[in-house]
Amino acid sequence: MSDDYLVKPGKKAKLDGRDPADTGGLKDEESARTQLADDIVAIDKLQDRLYAEGKRALLVILQGMDTSGKDGTVRGVFNQTGPLGVTVTAFKRPSEEELAHDFLWRAHLAAPKRGTIGIFNRSHYEDVLVVKVHKLVGAKEVDKRYDQINAFEKILTDNGVTILKFMLHISKKEQRERLQERLDDPKKHWKFNPGDLDDRKLWDDFQDAYETMLERCSTDHAPWRVIPADKKWARNAVIASVVRKTLEDLDPQYPKVTWDPKSFRVE
Repeated sequence: MSDDYLVKPGKKAKLDGRDPADTGGLKDEESARTQLADDIVAIDKLQDRLYAEGKRALLVILQGMDTSGKDGTVRGVFNQTGPLGVTVTAFKRPSEEELAHDFLWRAHLAAPKRGTIGIFNRSHYEDVLVVKVHKLVGAKEVDKRYDQINAFEKILTDNGVTILKFMLHISKKEQRERLQERLDDPKKHWKFNPGDLDDRKLWDDFQDAYETMLERCSTDHAPWRVIPADKKWARNAVIASVVRKTLEDLDPQYPKVTWDPKSFRVE
């Protein structure tokens, strides 16, 4: 199922040819939630082994337009995973300290250490998306960043970090409904940011920026997956299945001790 969403390295990724409401072959919401629950349990057990092994790491990158479900994915997929071995970094507007360094500095600082799962809620890709659309730096500078990102991610993978990159693909219609819901429900007012409406006016520009990002930065060592995000239950089920399969392929093992447990007795 996950292979259907892969962006093949060097290939164009036309977003208008991908259905944001696709369910990935999942029969219905009930069966998807059943599958998700099973995958969540498996992810927790595999993460425990990854932490105990302490040799490799997993980095999960979540990118998407406002309301596409980055927070919801973190809660829906990793809510039962032991907090000891999981870190979540939300990338917001850069601080003065971060702006004083190269644009990848804060991403490298947040990269997961061995034995852990790191989750980027937004990421270093903001520097070829928001920065590009709002023209915060020159076009030539943005163009250089794609190769710099690929090199950065190659450094991580060469050092034992497996990278999963998910672009949460939401339709403009679904985004409108979710933004309106935040306005209509007093309990969700805190989620609403008037600036989201400004970015919504630049929808086509953002879609173009995402397509370029996918084409330039889907690599053999860190490919992108475009995940349909109109249906939250399908989005979470698909991502959880990919995370589980990836951890199963890594097959982390509990370390073997060099001493004989039978030689000790607890009084």
